[in-house]
Amino acid sequence: MGGQGRAAWHLLRKEGFGAVRRRALWDLGRRFVDGELDFPLLPGDIADSGALDLRAAAAAEPGRALRIGWVVHPPSPGSGGHTTLFRMVAAAEAAGHRCTVLLYDRYGGDPADRARVIRAGWPQMRAEIRDASRLDDLDVVVASSWDTAHVVATRTRNLPVHRAYFVQDYEPWFHPRGSEYALAEDTYRFGFHTITVGPMLASLLADEHGVEATVARFGCDTDVYRRTNFGARNGIAFYARLANPRRGFRLGALALAEFHRRHPEIEIHMYGDADARVDFPVTSHGSVSPEALCDIYNRCVAGLALSFTNVTLITEELLACGVVPVANDDPHAKASMANPQVRWVTPTPSAIADALSDAVESTDGAELAAATAASVESGGWEPAAEATVRSLESLATTGVRIPNGSR
Repeated sequence: MGGQGRAAWHLLRKEGFGAVRRRALWDLGRRFVDGELDFPLLPGDIADSGALDLRAAAAAEPGRALRIGWVVHPPSPGSGGHTTLFRMVAAAEAAGHRCTVLLYDRYGGDPADRARVIRAGWPQMRAEIRDASRLDDLDVVVASSWDTAHVVATRTRNLPVHRAYFVQDYEPWFHPRGSEYALAEDTYRFGFHTITVGPMLASLLADEHGVEATVARFGCDTDVYRRTNFGARNGIAFYARLANPRRGFRLGALALAEFHRRHPEIEIHMYGDADARVDFPVTSHGSVSPEALCDIYNRCVAGLALSFTNVTLITEELLACGVVPVANDDPHAKASMANPQVRWVTPTPSAIADALSDAVESTDGAELAAATAASVESGGWEPAAEATVRSLESLATTGVRIPNGSR
């Protein structure tokens, strides 16, 4: 048996077939897949702020229904970012505007298949769904990520449209310092009208790039996420998302291994990626519906809410269900989530384990759950949706931004 064979056999014995499969796929991609396939843009869709000359749009007549296009990547079922964006689309439709979801797929997938996923997952949205090849019949075009911002810049260069940017994360941080980081950062120089989810991103964009943004406040679907367990709790909630390093899976796993050593009697509920593996006992739920997730939360005393690019929506969902969120400390994040029940900690395994232990060792768990649930003051997503729609209307009719979603 050669060196690679021995290594594979050792990995199989130690971590199982799944680890061998993942390693084989990684090797296959590294050796045989053109690295350009990992890049989210076609070459012709890369914009350059230093050479960008966008055609201006005339002001729309006040009160007229707008034609708004939202450029997105095709979503997978249950995508949280798409759920937030599609709430804004549905709100614009409810305000009387005609919306179109424009799918950008650099791999050339079937738009009809993608549309079926959207119709099944987000039935409240009635927008037309088509690919992003045609943008000339719109008043406003909204980018939803750094790469779609490049698409909007290049494909509307000579079109008289208003351009907006719905920002849910500080996306340069998705990448190591390099090409993708620089191209993501450059989108903040395109001059698009910017709307951020939460004040953390608005603060970052102002400090780092001098960009003034409208703030759409965080919301929580309290019709789904609410306290239903008024008795004893014995659990920790852990979101496992392997593909997104910003979700802190490895750090969370290390912290929970230490927490389990201290509290082996506490059940750990892991949800998200079904094939995530850890070195301590968990109840693995895989991908679950919001309603099922509410049930899981209501079994738990505390949960991890790790996110390194913006506050995760999990934080307020946990709070609404009476669960203490343990989140990585960040001054910008605290500005977005000024709730005294959130345990902000230094992002180290021991500090996270300390906070979880403190929560489960509380002398009155029911009182803690009640206080945590009562701390949620969110009015749902309606204020964010209203701020977004009014901001787009103001952009189209006057070209004036409405700062901070104010009335």
